Amino acid sequence: MAIALTAVFFFLLYLPIAMVALFSFDSQKSLTVFKGFSLRWYRAFFSDHVLIGSLGMSLKVSLVATVGSVALGAALAMGLVRARGRLGSYAGLIMLVPLITPEIVTGVASLLLFKGLGITLSTGTVMVSEVTFSISYVTVILRSRVAALNPEVEEAAMDLGATRWQSLRLVTFPALLPAILASAVLVFALVFDDFVLAYFTTGVDPQPLAVRIYSAIRFGVQPTINAVGTLMLAGSIGLIALALAIPRLFGRGGGLDVLSGE
Repeated sequence: MAIALTAVFFFLLYLPIAMVALFSFDSQKSLTVFKGFSLRWYRAFFSDHVLIGSLGMSLKVSLVATVGSVALGAALAMGLVRARGRLGSYAGLIMLVPLITPEIVTGVASLLLFKGLGITLSTGTVMVSEVTFSISYVTVILRSRVAALNPEVEEAAMDLGATRWQSLRLVTFPALLPAILASAVLVFALVFDDFVLAYFTTGVDPQPLAVRIYSAIRFGVQPTINAVGTLMLAGSIGLIALALAIPRLFGRGGGLDVLSGE
């Protein structure tokens, strides 16, 4: 009985996704009857300059958000682990708040903040919002890895003549590299697919790809959207798989054990 219920659950969960992928290869402009395989809608997507521009913006925002959140999240993780007293515990709890806050609340709050400061919504506002939102994910992943490091190794490096910066660069950073790469790939995938925060903080044009798709389907679902959705799904699955594989390539303790349950 449990197996049957599980099978029904996954069938209902993935059936709409499978239908989107299937009709992205339909040779005709139909969303109900599949009439044959074709790459027509993929060619239409790559020849659509508006959608390609939105894709370029999404990639740009994802890259900036990844670099910014990883840099700030790594520093925050180091500070939370190495902080003494209750400050580190309290800061750690505050850092978890963005993870449990509904994203629509964060989006509305970001919109009100930018409007209150008189900042025009643009690509820059999307980048700032995504960096701020992603820091917590990076911190959660890296914090467990930083806590597992032995501070005596850094102290030994400094006893041998290394400066504090050299010990971080030559000892700590290589140990954190698997977790850093894994968190970077994960954040890139999350930001690229993000809709809610991007919707509230983006300008008129160009818009992130997720927002552009939403704007397009309000006037009717086109088969090109199925092709775009399938490409985004394939890219996201690949990035998530890479994020989970990186720690294993470097050995256990890469940092995503927190997410994978290991």
